[in-house]
Amino acid sequence: MIDSEAAFRRAKGLGKLIASVCVTFLGLLAVTFFIGRVIPIDPVLAAVGDRASQDAYEQAKEEMGLNKPMVEQFAIYVVKVLNGDFGNSILTSNPVSADIKRVFPATFELATIALMFGVLFGVPAGVYAAVHRGGIGDHAVRVVGLIGYSVPVFWLGLMGLLIFYAKLNVVAGPGRLDVLFEGMVPSVTGVVLIDSLLAGQFDVFRDAFSHIILPSAVLGYFSMAYISRMTRSFMIEQLQQEYITTARVKGLSKRAVIWRHALRNALVPLITVVALSYGSLLEGSVLTEMVFSWPGLGFYITNSLLNGDMNAVLGGTIVVGCVFIALNLLSDILYKRFDPRAR
Repeated sequence: MIDSEAAFRRAKGLGKLIASVCVTFLGLLAVTFFIGRVIPIDPVLAAVGDRASQDAYEQAKEEMGLNKPMVEQFAIYVVKVLNGDFGNSILTSNPVSADIKRVFPATFELATIALMFGVLFGVPAGVYAAVHRGGIGDHAVRVVGLIGYSVPVFWLGLMGLLIFYAKLNVVAGPGRLDVLFEGMVPSVTGVVLIDSLLAGQFDVFRDAFSHIILPSAVLGYFSMAYISRMTRSFMIEQLQQEYITTARVKGLSKRAVIWRHALRNALVPLITVVALSYGSLLEGSVLTEMVFSWPGLGFYITNSLLNGDMNAVLGGTIVVGCVFIALNLLSDILYKRFDPRAR
């Protein structure tokens, strides 16, 4: 009886989770559909050109289904998106889904390394600031975080290029690879660092790493500022709990109390912070990609928007929204995994 009730509760919880994801995804499609209709760019005119005749304009409008009722247009739009059809790009004449498949690995590579940078430096900095609350180290961490929130990313990127590329010449310049290494490595995963290692092309790996280290550090700095601030907040809350006092009374070392007990409990809400930070990096790398000419999703969406290619813009927006939905779902699952109270 107890097992059947537990199974029913799990099935009910799973059903609510699936329903929530479906409603969120439908809302995302509704928002992108609405944006595509109210933005002052005529998709028909962008497709046929401003010199097309009225007959050609009307024919293209009918082929694109824009002469049908709005509800029917939305239904067609939903069916196409579910089938992975975002239409064709005006700039490249390729299916938008194929373009996104080509450019997304670059953004994924950049955002992943930036997140590693943010977690690697942000979590220890936040822990140190919480342990030395009110001290010089705490103020230093908070100032560094404040600068990370305040300084525009494009300015920091330009200064990084000026100092480390133009003046010191310790990193490579804009782009993902030097022209010499373009096309030398077959694309298996789309991530150049991994593909170059799989192919045994260590020269390509070094060149790719030299290109990505500066933009990922710039992007990761903002992630570090957010993660360190949240880690500090969570750790201060945990260090004030009674179980910490009990652990100290039992004679546990300061290191064990901080890293094995306080941080372990702080990791539960920190998981959500890291997941959302990762989603923000995937979405917010637009300016970084523009400054460093990084051929990723942000660069693709921005370039498409400037040229009125709304199919590409909306397709990229949907992909970013799906990433956020997936990361939120993953954080909920991990939250319940690490915190038995949430199950």
